[in-house]
Amino acid sequence: MDRASIEVLLNEVREGRIPVSDALERLKVMPFEEMGFAKVDHHRSLRTGLPEVIFAEGKTAAQVAAIFTRMVSAGSNVLATRASHEIFEAVKAVESRAEFHEMARAITLTQAPTTPGKGTIGVVCAGTSDLPVAEEAVVSARLMGNTVELIADVGVAGIHRLLAQKNSLQSARVLVVCAGMEGALPTVVGGLVNAPVIAVPTSIGYGASFGGVAALLGMLNTCSPNVSVVNIDNGFGAASIASLINHL
Repeated sequence: MDRASIEVLLNEVREGRIPVSDALERLKVMPFEEMGFAKVDHHRSLRTGLPEVIFAEGKTAAQVAAIFTRMVSAGSNVLATRASHEIFEAVKAVESRAEFHEMARAITLTQAPTTPGKGTIGVVCAGTSDLPVAEEAVVSARLMGNTVELIADVGVAGIHRLLAQKNSLQSARVLVVCAGMEGALPTVVGGLVNAPVIAVPTSIGYGASFGGVAALLGMLNTCSPNVSVVNIDNGFGAASIASLINHL
């Protein structure tokens, strides 16, 4: 439950459209709901501006479905990341409106209003192999109320492809840039724009990439001062920071 949905609820009470008892029923899960195996933080968005999100990897399909159902009942928009087909089938069985974003490995349900971001978040990826991480960022940022433009397969090995997107890059309010291999793309993008660039190293590459560590270290050593870095393959984390910036 975020600020916008609480305002809607209070206005409905004020206008007599729902009774106080129903409003209390919806608010009773303050500040979190105890499920035994999980404590669902329904008011995370109200405190931090970012939603409670289900990290599905490592959880059973039944656990994810149960958490998803409780979050839906609270009136929230719901996002589950790192989800498999098996987990989606379990969620779909209890919530038919849920959508599966296969490339992003994400499950979403949109049912509550969101405050729109002030501009566009550009999500850029170096190669097609980086798309799963980029798509996780796209799906996450959109669920948080942002307009998002995806610019794919514009790595530095063919830099003319990136330069052809200069107008889109320079019009974005904040950019998320995903790259594996040597991780050079965020530095190049940072040198072309006057916006914050959030670099996401991906685990794509041959042996000496060390599962994304080479890209991570390269990005941390960027010479573009407008670049910051999140963890390997963390498209969701990059989207969260980008959304906060876009809502300032």
